[in-house]
Amino acid sequence: MNAMLTFLRFVRIVFVALRYGLDELVLSSLKHPLAALLLRVVRFGTRPRTPRGVRLRRALESLGPIFVKFGQVLSTRRDLIPADIANELALLQDRVPPFPSKQAAECIETALGAPPATLFKHFEVDPVASASIAQVHFAVLHDGREVAVKVLRPGMLGIIEKDMALLRMLAGVIERLGPDGRRLKPREVVAEFDKYLHDELDLVREASNCSQLRRNFGPDSGRGGVLIVPEVIWEFTTSTIFTMERMYGIPVGQVERMRAAGIDIPKLARTGVEIFFTQVFSDGFFHADMHPGNIYVSDRPQTLGHYIALDFGIVGSLSEFDKNYLAQNFLAFFRRDYRRVAQLHIESGWVPADTREEELEGAVRAVCEPYFDRPLSEISLGQVLLRLFQTSRRFNVEIQPQLVLLQKTLLNVEGLGRELDPNLDLWKTAKPYLERWMRERMGLAGLRQQLEKEAAQWSQMLPALPRLLHERLSRPNVEPAVLVELGRLRKAREHGNRLLMVIAAVLAVGVALVIWFNVR
Repeated sequence: MNAMLTFLRFVRIVFVALRYGLDELVLSSLKHPLAALLLRVVRFGTRPRTPRGVRLRRALESLGPIFVKFGQVLSTRRDLIPADIANELALLQDRVPPFPSKQAAECIETALGAPPATLFKHFEVDPVASASIAQVHFAVLHDGREVAVKVLRPGMLGIIEKDMALLRMLAGVIERLGPDGRRLKPREVVAEFDKYLHDELDLVREASNCSQLRRNFGPDSGRGGVLIVPEVIWEFTTSTIFTMERMYGIPVGQVERMRAAGIDIPKLARTGVEIFFTQVFSDGFFHADMHPGNIYVSDRPQTLGHYIALDFGIVGSLSEFDKNYLAQNFLAFFRRDYRRVAQLHIESGWVPADTREEELEGAVRAVCEPYFDRPLSEISLGQVLLRLFQTSRRFNVEIQPQLVLLQKTLLNVEGLGRELDPNLDLWKTAKPYLERWMRERMGLAGLRQQLEKEAAQWSQMLPALPRLLHERLSRPNVEPAVLVELGRLRKAREHGNRLLMVIAAVLAVGVALVIWFNVR
């Protein structure tokens, strides 16, 4: 049954692609005589009247949330796709067609036990924003607080299950294509995205993500309020409804509006990079859906130029090992220490242990060296990653699924930085921060921080150490007796094995004799 549903979903994807003329869009980009011939066949001598960007956006909208999210990410990569397509896909950020307001009100009543008119002093029926997973309505609580109410789209779980089943099937096919397919770990990557998509369907989880990020950048964090995160209204939050403090600001993509409001755009771009690295390396907890529809900039006088984060359905987390490994890699890149990059890849097990350092060093240098000392407008991180991927094939580098989300977020950050300040030097902005972070982690300050973290445990263990040491020293040494007993057990097992072999041989001879007499 599941296989049939997956097949039907695949048929629908093909049907939608043909309906919106996406076959023409793909074939027209291929410079090959066969592609030109196929293009004439599929067009039947006609040309689509609707612009290609509009057709692609409508196709992604009709296919559902996973495809909409793909379009959202793609819209920030204006260095990789034509401007007309990027402009149209940008509409997917917060202008996905909404579901009926009556249905939204029913969802609120089911989840919170009362209609919106009772729960709120004022509730705006028309949604202010509509995304792939949910839509948002503004409201006012009875105590006067202004809030935003996020309502989950009905029936989302079934839609996502169908799409993920199809992606799992495609991942299995890719994995069986050969060594390159297995090296990419497609099934693990799909499983990672599956986890994050299902997390996004639980709005209580999203609210807890919001609360954690707000705490990380709160007044006690010492980070100067560079990032504003809304307060969660927990009494009006369930798995399908998320109510938060209403935020006022300018979408980060509207550069002219921000400039007119007196916001320092180059400084804003540098701050955005620092916020990203702070989340990744200091907290190990980062907003992983940083497309322009989810990031605003405050235009209020008291918080002018501060970032505002929205939509916390997808967040990433990194272990201490991942953070240290990534920080060392970034620093090695920024310092152009390609030998250290090669060593880190070998030490981490990402490449086979017998890989020659000097060969990997030379390959990495050839990819990265041409991109240094250039402004962001002349650097395509997408092209760098593509060349690194092509190089990695020679060395059998394994893709790390836990870092896929970080890679996606880094692409989002680059896209935002490119829109804000094309002359931003990504390397020079990030390098001082990472060097400072490494000094704090590896130097005396880092040692003191670790000692303070472990002090609570040590305060409980230290008083008991003399007693534990006395008990250990006064305990008789039983190691010789244990070794003797292990030797006896080994001999007994060997004896038992020999006995079983003799019994098996006798039985085999007996069976052979019975067969021989019967044959006679």
